[in-house]
Amino acid sequence: MAKDAAKNKEEIKKEAEVEEKETTQEKASPKAETEAKANKEEPAKKRRGRKNKKADELEEQKIKFAELNDKYLRLFSEFDNFRKRSIKERLELTKTASEEIILSMLPVMDDFERAMKAFEENDNAESLKEGVNLIYNKFKSTLTAKGLEVLESKGKEFDTDYHEALTQTPAPSEDLKGKVIDEIEKGYLLNGKIIRFAKVVVGK
Repeated sequence: MAKDAAKNKEEIKKEAEVEEKETTQEKASPKAETEAKANKEEPAKKRRGRKNKKADELEEQKIKFAELNDKYLRLFSEFDNFRKRSIKERLELTKTASEEIILSMLPVMDDFERAMKAFEENDNAESLKEGVNLIYNKFKSTLTAKGLEVLESKGKEFDTDYHEALTQTPAPSEDLKGKVIDEIEKGYLLNGKIIRFAKVVVGK
């Protein structure tokens, strides 16, 4: 009897432990489910976060591209306008420069016309010669005022930067070897820049 009572008591105790364990598992189950659900949702949130971040970065790049494209178009437009203005100014400058030179030459043309009329009415050679000299000097002074200079070549060392040798001839003296002995056509400088080479004969 005592043995059966002890056995029953032990069985009751085991059943109580099983029930307690099941109750504990039941209580723990919602928490486990929540954690499992949270663990499943976490990667999805991360994916959504990365997707949103990429979308933001793409939008930012689009804005930057639009800004840079706008700056490029503005710069291109400004450069194109500058190029057109420069071409127009150069053309106007060329026209103005030509106009200024022609205007300065007109008085010389007037003098030539008067001289030609004088040739028809006057047979005095001396007065005609004097008139031509006056016109020549006036013409020369006008060109000098515009920056024209005569290139002095005779007796100078031959220089390919200023001279064009037409021929060579024996030098009359040792000190004239390699120098300009004669000048066939004068050379000219305009504001220090050679615009026509002097055609010369060089001693050898």
